[in-house]
Amino acid sequence: MRVEMIRRAADVLWDVPADARKEIIMILVAVAQAPAPGAGVRAAAFSEQCWVEYMARGNVLEVIDVGSLC
Repeated sequence: MRVEMIRRAADVLWDVPADARKEIIMILVAVAQAPAPGAGVRAAAFSEQCWVEYMARGNVLEVIDVGSLC
């Protein structure tokens, strides 16, 4: 599954500390490999410190928001 980020999520990804960025990328890899939620359904994935909000659109995983508690 291809991953695309909206601009705001990409900006946040580069503003978080490097260790949080790595954790967010690990979440994205796991989400891209997991079965996708229904089309147009918002979903979220979490780790201890980070989160990713996303939506599946066909073969594209659209990342809507990312964040970190760091």
